[in-house]
Amino acid sequence: MTVATKLLHGTTALIAALSQQSSNGGNQLGTLNATKMPAFLTNNPMLNGFPWGSSKTAYSADGYYDAPNTGVIRSYDFTIARGVVAPDGYEKESMLINGQYPGPTIEANWGDTIQVTVHNNIADPPEGTTLHWHGQRQYKSEAYDGVPSVSQCPIAPGSTYTYTFQADPWGSSWYHSHYSSQYAEGLWGPMIIHGPNSANYDVDLGPVTINDYYHTPYFEILEGVMGTNQSKFRPASDNNLINGKMNFDCSLSTTANKCTNNAGISKFQFTSGKTYLLRLMNTGTQGIEKFSIDNHVMNVIATDNVPIKPYDATVVTLAVGQRSDVLVNATGKPTDTYWMRANLAQGQCTEPANQPLALAAIYYEHANTTGVPSPNSTAHVDTTDPCSNDDLARQVPAMQQTPTTPAKTINMNVNFAINATGHLVWKINSQTFRGDYNSPVLLLAKGGNTSYPDHPERNIYNVGSSSSVRVILKNTTPTSHPWHFHGHEVFILAAGTGTWDGTIVNPSNPARRDVQLLPAGGYLVLQWNSDNPGVWPFHCHIAWHLSGGLYANILENPGGIRNLAIPSTSYQVCRDWASFTGSNLPNQIDSGL
Repeated sequence: MTVATKLLHGTTALIAALSQQSSNGGNQLGTLNATKMPAFLTNNPMLNGFPWGSSKTAYSADGYYDAPNTGVIRSYDFTIARGVVAPDGYEKESMLINGQYPGPTIEANWGDTIQVTVHNNIADPPEGTTLHWHGQRQYKSEAYDGVPSVSQCPIAPGSTYTYTFQADPWGSSWYHSHYSSQYAEGLWGPMIIHGPNSANYDVDLGPVTINDYYHTPYFEILEGVMGTNQSKFRPASDNNLINGKMNFDCSLSTTANKCTNNAGISKFQFTSGKTYLLRLMNTGTQGIEKFSIDNHVMNVIATDNVPIKPYDATVVTLAVGQRSDVLVNATGKPTDTYWMRANLAQGQCTEPANQPLALAAIYYEHANTTGVPSPNSTAHVDTTDPCSNDDLARQVPAMQQTPTTPAKTINMNVNFAINATGHLVWKINSQTFRGDYNSPVLLLAKGGNTSYPDHPERNIYNVGSSSSVRVILKNTTPTSHPWHFHGHEVFILAAGTGTWDGTIVNPSNPARRDVQLLPAGGYLVLQWNSDNPGVWPFHCHIAWHLSGGLYANILENPGGIRNLAIPSTSYQVCRDWASFTGSNLPNQIDSGL
């Protein structure tokens, strides 16, 4: 019996046993009713037929530096509260945005202003929260980057905070809570910024989110990760989801929670002869995803927010936080059905998973949309490295940029240790991170405090006014780490096992993205132009590693930080948080991030 057959419990029809309201709070992602994406939003001024004008193309414009000022505001109103959903049939209390899992999709044109008002209604127990807009540059607007203890104080329960930032760069991304490991409980959603196309297609199917999923509440998992029982340091996920949906074998449940078999998987529709854009994104907590579509080849056209010269792939690797835009030619017959698959990579270099396979169904135009894909739907053989991203040599940006000789180079060694009290801590250059929710470092630096000899746990690297920075990461641990840097377009110069020999891959136009895997026992070489004053997070995106302190702050251009216009609402959110914590002590058992 195959894993797919077992998960479908022998059913001959894919009919969801749960309503979309019961499984996902009414979010339509993963259903045949999901809205297709336009090429761009049109309820706005147009310049020669495009919101950004006709002169800016994927091959001539840099999404991070050439954004237009459209003058258009895209407003969203989010209420964060606890609620019950069952994305895979297992009913659990989660943290939800507007009652939905995943959260609502944010959509804007490149250069628009995104404005999101967040109401924190988390209760029983109350918790602070924030939202981070993954991959957005936040040029001179780091106060809205959404990282507690760094760019802001948490939004206190019962309080409201409005984030305002330019949609820059364009591309496929997501947003998520950056407060502890809250996003593992459901606080995340897709974010699509429309911009110039680097390739032609017929239909934009929109977000295809992939994420490992836990039935245990995030804080209970965190107590194990941050505890002293070593068997709980690497928690196994319970399932793997596509667009927030998948079936679960309820006979494996060990709790009294209600569980429904055949809850319902995600479905997509193709028309023969058409070309489809799929915006793949790993919105998970720890796992490396291997995405494929049976009997179809994908054409990769973007990695994270950077258009690239297209290349073909049968399996696309996505570490936590990474995105890939792919084109798929609908080469099947009108009555065909096929499986879409995402497998969590297995092995010592990856993280454990109890049920690593996610499935979705693709129906051609005349197929029965409740049918199970036929035996002719054949999975591709995965020959990719479980520990690493696709070959850097294949990831050639559409718009060429050549990095200069760096003005500053930093060596960082990544390791872990069991401390004196028996707890696992993750370290960069022998220092673990812990944030102070009441004293965001950005606000301290704005006030002129850029040296913290009494607080080494803030793990700050002051790069001064250096024009460019290169970081050479050396991983001495047996697991791979998806490394993310906020606020910048990052050159990926090299990645591999062993020790870097100084060779740069595609030196005249190296890959650029905001998340890249640091291989187990290997190295990763990153470089960026240091042109965005702020205190920027630099960290592993595995939630449990980040909770364990695998994080550093890059303090960039202290003089420029003094000149930043910090909104008064940033100080008000800190006053609200101070008022809340005056009588409610936050149970911060981790780094805070």
